[in-house]
Amino acid sequence: MPTQETTTSNSARTHQLKSKLPNVGTTIFTVMSTLAAERGAVNLGQGFPDFDCDPKLVNAVTDVMKRGLNQYPPMTGVPVLREAIAAKVATLYGQNYNANTEITITAGATQAILTIILAVVHPGDEVIVLEPCYDSYVPNIELAGGTVVRVPLTPGTFRPDFDKISAAITSKTRAIIINSPHNPSGTVWTEADMLKLQNILASTEVLLISDEVYEHMVFDGQRHVSAARFASLAARSFIVSSFGKTYHVTGWKIGYVAAPAALSAEFRKVHQFNVFTVNTPMQHGLASYMADDRPYLDLPAFYQRKRDLFRGGLAGTRFKLLPCEGSYFQSVDISQVSDLSEADFCKWLTTEVGVAAIPLSAFYGNGFDQHVVRFCFAKKDETLRAALERLARL
Repeated sequence: MPTQETTTSNSARTHQLKSKLPNVGTTIFTVMSTLAAERGAVNLGQGFPDFDCDPKLVNAVTDVMKRGLNQYPPMTGVPVLREAIAAKVATLYGQNYNANTEITITAGATQAILTIILAVVHPGDEVIVLEPCYDSYVPNIELAGGTVVRVPLTPGTFRPDFDKISAAITSKTRAIIINSPHNPSGTVWTEADMLKLQNILASTEVLLISDEVYEHMVFDGQRHVSAARFASLAARSFIVSSFGKTYHVTGWKIGYVAAPAALSAEFRKVHQFNVFTVNTPMQHGLASYMADDRPYLDLPAFYQRKRDLFRGGLAGTRFKLLPCEGSYFQSVDISQVSDLSEADFCKWLTTEVGVAAIPLSAFYGNGFDQHVVRFCFAKKDETLRAALERLARL
């Protein structure tokens, strides 16, 4: 007969779980942000603004709250916001989505991507990811029981290699994930790129997950080439965007998915049990704010000025500047600065120079190190100048 001491000990025993994500630990973004805070470094690592959004947007949400619109909205999102999104997409990209059946409001783009993958990927299905890639893609595929097929973007230029993409497609390929403008490299897919992809996928049943959260950050007179612009791609695509990125409110965690009705129906089956619905007053406030298209139409110029400020300051250092065609990230080659690994260099830079960056190796499954690190320039001008003053030592 067990003693009281034994019984108590057994009841307090920690149960060992078999991890569904055994290779996942604390993300590099958390690690570098923590180190930056500890060292008082200027944090150009994690990708979010350090400036406020437009007060008009806050006021729009506040007004909605005061009007009492604080209960559950429809699972798919409030109609007025879905209609505003459909109108914007039609105007910018020429694709008409039905606001009732083909636009769904999500709790940010990350939730949207997870929900898409859970909705369409079955155990054993293959999903192509183009590395370097946003760090949620691979764990999402693994959680769905899918097999990750990694295809590298061309080192140095980060352009898509369509021969490698085509060779990676098999009878098991369920989907491919693309991201333009691209995090972390800042490259932008061209119309020719999208047409090549359309041609490769034409004879397949492969779905396209198009991560377009930086759609309004394309520079030097270029335009964002959405998958929605191409009928054949749009017919097989889940297109993801983010209000957080567009309106400088990353903490609000609101995005959306545009997809044909049949794909949206499957997406919504998971969405309703994943999050069910999204913050009501913010949805109404965003819908009201979208009546003015200037905030997103003016965004390319806004961020291009910051990009140019930052690039101009870095030009006096030994960093080799890589092209930045879009997004709010600037990648640099550190080969002439240090022979440390990317990860060790970022730790050294944060600790000794006082500026935090992110190693591109963190965006590769095998930790591929090409001596490139990423800075985020979605910061106040004074923040960028403070960082540049420190980086000038290099």
